[in-house]
Amino acid sequence: MFGKLVGRLAALGAACVAYGFWEARHFVVRRREVPILPPGSAPLRLLHVSDIHLMARQRYKTEFIRALAGLEPDLVVTTGDNWSEPTALEPLMRAWGRLRDVPGAFVFGSNDYEEPHFRPPLMYLVRSTEGEGSAKRPLPVDELRAAYCERGWVDVNTSRAQIRVRGLTFEFRGTDDAHLGHDDYSLVAGPPSADADVSIGVTHAPYLRVLDAMTTDGVDLILAGHTHGGQVCVPYYGALVTNCDLDTTRAKGLSTHTVADRTAYLHVSAGMGSSPFATYRFACPPEVTVLTLVATDSNG
Repeated sequence: MFGKLVGRLAALGAACVAYGFWEARHFVVRRREVPILPPGSAPLRLLHVSDIHLMARQRYKTEFIRALAGLEPDLVVTTGDNWSEPTALEPLMRAWGRLRDVPGAFVFGSNDYEEPHFRPPLMYLVRSTEGEGSAKRPLPVDELRAAYCERGWVDVNTSRAQIRVRGLTFEFRGTDDAHLGHDDYSLVAGPPSADADVSIGVTHAPYLRVLDAMTTDGVDLILAGHTHGGQVCVPYYGALVTNCDLDTTRAKGLSTHTVADRTAYLHVSAGMGSSPFATYRFACPPEVTVLTLVATDSNG
């Protein structure tokens, strides 16, 4: 009897492992609605992409990114960790295709600056990787920056920028990667500009110090990635870790963040990928999200 039980448990474990590798290659498109536009405004689609972690050989990822143009977004925002090796730059830009002509904004994550290195796949479940990276090989991040800016996407790493879309002025403010301690919010601090219709904060890793500062300053929506949604989750329970100080209940998806009397919408993308040494996800499929921004007076 005991031997049969052990055998069944071993078979179940093997099935879970196999499923996790399968899940990591099967993407989903999430759709959520966010009421932050001025009253009377028509809906507008924002495509949020994060944590691609692209290797040049990963055609299944580039094919999925290429197909995203069919979603016809009005805005594109990528919240970092785009690549894992220099040779991924050209296939990444080809994959974005005509989406590069859509108004967009970007920030970088730790793996835009440094190549990943091997760690046991589940090590992050017991220890944060915050601040790691001094021994990693640098990536040519300025080439990535130039490629994104070439056709008009705006770099909001530690800066503000405005983008006009369908008669509305979107003001973006962003921080460089907080996971590596590169964030300096003081450089973008302050209330939204008087001529901004919508204020959006962008950061890679959703550390509370960044979320608190952006919310206190009155941004309407904060976009982040980094968490991979927990990457390995427990069915019907959710994420076990976020690899930052954000609580696990908000490891992915749309929620709110409140500081004193101020509240901002928060969207944390579970991301498209994972470390090339741990291409495994469980109960947390890789994703992108279309956020339909609607008027505050919308009945949704």
